[in-house]
Amino acid sequence: MKTEQPYSQRKIVNDPVHGFISIPDNILYSLIEHPYIQRLRRIKQLGLTSLVYPGAVHTRFQHTLGAFFLMGTAISVLRNKGCQISENESTAAHSAIIMHDIGHGPFSHALEQTLIESLNHEDISLLLMDKLNVHFKGALSEAIDIFKGNTDKLFLHQLVSSQLDMDRLDYLKRDSFFSGVSEGVIGSDRIIKMLEIKNNELVVEGKGIYSIEKFLVARRLMYWQVYLHKTALVAERMLIHILKRAKDLALNKQDVPAPPFLKTFLEKRFCKKDFLSNPKILEDFIMLDDNDIMSALKQWRNHRDPVLAKLSSNLLNRRLLKIEISDTPYSKEIIEQLKKEKGPLLNLSKEEMDYFVFTDHISNSAYNVGQENINILYKDGTLKDISRASDMLDHNAFAKTVNKYILCYPK
Repeated sequence: MKTEQPYSQRKIVNDPVHGFISIPDNILYSLIEHPYIQRLRRIKQLGLTSLVYPGAVHTRFQHTLGAFFLMGTAISVLRNKGCQISENESTAAHSAIIMHDIGHGPFSHALEQTLIESLNHEDISLLLMDKLNVHFKGALSEAIDIFKGNTDKLFLHQLVSSQLDMDRLDYLKRDSFFSGVSEGVIGSDRIIKMLEIKNNELVVEGKGIYSIEKFLVARRLMYWQVYLHKTALVAERMLIHILKRAKDLALNKQDVPAPPFLKTFLEKRFCKKDFLSNPKILEDFIMLDDNDIMSALKQWRNHRDPVLAKLSSNLLNRRLLKIEISDTPYSKEIIEQLKKEKGPLLNLSKEEMDYFVFTDHISNSAYNVGQENINILYKDGTLKDISRASDMLDHNAFAKTVNKYILCYPK
């Protein structure tokens, strides 16, 4: 009697941005199911931006699945164009994109500037990847090499991390969809179909130049309208100051109630070697998510420290500080005058007013010349950087980093 051969099962996820996403029932599915990746369901992609755009409550897990989907599309396109990519290399590239955001904490940038001062999310991502590789008995070694760029096929690394990677192609389209900001809509399908390999690097066919122009313009607009929206900026700065105040109080042995995993990072300062030598620190970090931070704010709104209480209550209830944006830095005199005016109204000392009146700077650069450039491939085989190839984008203006300065103070 003839027995049927087992078939490769696939899991199907219905994504609102890309449609149905197929996940093979192998190491990739096991990786997605791992608690380190599932944790990303509890971390919003855009942090506090939902205070501006109520629909922007999508998660880093959704983004991870979207980038995973685009990676599969890109590899299929490149294979159809004659590029040799083995099944092992494909699995490794998919694994790398699944893990690319694994080190993000809740409200990522706020956390990096306060609770974890010596590490950024890329450092933590690599630490977690190494732990996952042990769990999967070395099966992720090639994926980690691709993530780091330690691979003979540089284009695989560029699909994971570059100025035209699957990460950016997904988050622009996804963030535009959920925020409702249509300026971020890009033709990711068109861009991927125009990808080609030249000299072992990712390039774009000449006829795809207009899609790349649109991609870069969309990225610039999304930064000003979404990622650097002034209301999102002031909300994030308020959260940074809340966490700083809570940590200062905790380090000075004052009682600061908080969820246990958050308390770990309030009561001590850690450096990279601490994460390497004490596995519990990393385990506590990966248990942190947005819920811990919001739960802490609810506790702190009634704290006896007036700074922590006022800031926590105001952020919870969207009573935000006023924010101004300027092309030039704000003078110390302006800041001191505001502290002097607002301090008595809040019944706070001059030192305490540092948490309520402050300045900072922001920058926006849609394209960085010299950092894994986006090269356009012409029919005669020549390559030209997009900033030089485009007849629509001014080279000097487009590659320029725009710096602005913000001033925040009580209304």
